[in-house]
Amino acid sequence: MDKSKRLFLKSKRSFRRRLPPIQSGDRIDYRNMSLISRFISEQGKILSRRVNRLTLKQQRLITIAIKQARILCLLPFLNNEKQFERSESTPRTTGLRIKNK
Repeated sequence: MDKSKRLFLKSKRSFRRRLPPIQSGDRIDYRNMSLISRFISEQGKILSRRVNRLTLKQQRLITIAIKQARILCLLPFLNNEKQFERSESTPRTTGLRIKNK
């Protein structure tokens, strides 16, 4: 089959159109924490527009709302909640040794 005919063939994969993450009734505001938290990673970073599937205007408004919420202490700047587990077999030493009499 030559190239000219190949261009007009439909692909066999069917694509399901994803719903937009922000509906028309949603208000982008720094107080709307349920909406804002969807666009933040687990580390507390703002997700990119490509990952969020937002328009440019929506991404700008989300970014401004997240930054306002961070300044007003509604959101943390960083989310470093890594839990370090200490094993009981190696206790900490303080450097001072107690003399046994």
